[in-house]
Amino acid sequence: MKLDSTVAAVVTGGASGLGEATARALAAKGVKVAIFDLQAEKGEKVAAEIGGVFCEVNVTLDESVDAGFAKARAAHGQERVLVNCAGTANGIKTASRDKNTGEIKHFPLDAFNWVIQINLIGTFRCIAKSAAGMMTLDPVGEFGERGAMVNTASVAAEDGQIGQAAYSASKGGVVGMTLPIARDLMSEGIRVNTILPGIFETPLLAGLPDNVRDALSASVPFPKRLGQPNEYAALALTMIETGYFNGEDVRLDGAIRMAPR
Repeated sequence: MKLDSTVAAVVTGGASGLGEATARALAAKGVKVAIFDLQAEKGEKVAAEIGGVFCEVNVTLDESVDAGFAKARAAHGQERVLVNCAGTANGIKTASRDKNTGEIKHFPLDAFNWVIQINLIGTFRCIAKSAAGMMTLDPVGEFGERGAMVNTASVAAEDGQIGQAAYSASKGGVVGMTLPIARDLMSEGIRVNTILPGIFETPLLAGLPDNVRDALSASVPFPKRLGQPNEYAALALTMIETGYFNGEDVRLDGAIRMAPR
């Protein structure tokens, strides 16, 4: 797909981190970008800087996502690109014993469900609604392409650590649904791929002490550093621009394989 001013895109989680970097990279190509996020102040700022539009969206709610797509399409027209970066995490063991009291607790199911609702079902909700919109577009090019989507999983989908049962399940679900969704949409000319980032320089890690950040960097085989959001954005754009890229799940992690903790 050729990325230029004739193309509209939606980036969920686009107010910061990987999503912000991708929104900026798309805009640099001339693409009209809509940012879906709950961080209104940051989202409005990024949208203003890239000439895009901000839509305050909660990906766990149908009506919120519908309103976001309606606003984005009113401003830019039907999107041909969707990048799903909205996500969250928690760290809770399946069951654990208090070191002091010996009290045994299990993972609260509402906390497990919260991660699944955002990372997995929220991603699918945006995919399904965007795909339905893309299907109204005229196909372009020799092979009749209508759109391209990029999802965000995590290396935790394959190397889940202690306390990551919910997070790994949600990201594993994103990986698991990539190929069947690509097959669902193949006759409509819509491609779907997923990136599995490793340890990246994001707002979540920015507040960590230097010694912790240094240890994380040292755990990466090569290069021994945190991944940069612009590297995620570069791979996302490659997936979108390369027409033969479809149904793939690609690790972007400096060859790291996560230890149990």
